[in-house]
Amino acid sequence: KSGEGNLRLGSGAYEGKYTFRSRFEDGEGGTNPEELIAAAEAGCFSMQIGNELDQAGHTVESVETTATVTLRQQDGQPTITTIHLDTRVTAPGLDDEQFQRVAEEARANCIVSRALAGPEITLDAELASG
Repeated sequence: KSGEGNLRLGSGAYEGKYTFRSRFEDGEGGTNPEELIAAAEAGCFSMQIGNELDQAGHTVESVETTATVTLRQQDGQPTITTIHLDTRVTAPGLDDEQFQRVAEEARANCIVSRALAGPEITLDAELASG
């Protein structure tokens, strides 16, 4: 519990503290794998939905996605039980029905989503007026 270390991405784009406190208590003073999973999922999904909308001929002005990882005890072990995506996209001229379809496709097709197929990954998608 008193030990500490550092997490560093191979690319060098991120390096930060990693402690028992940052992982299991208040999250202060460092990051944790669950936070990094959330960032990876949000980033992957944002790129995927932007690409799928572009491929469908829509101009995407912005994509903002937040991923929330939920940990619960399962069989006496802390387990990621859900990853919830909350995304807001600005794409003028796109109707909500098509947007919702593309958002679900992006959720299912994102490389990180596929890698994390064990937990349920949920989504709230909001089409912002452009």
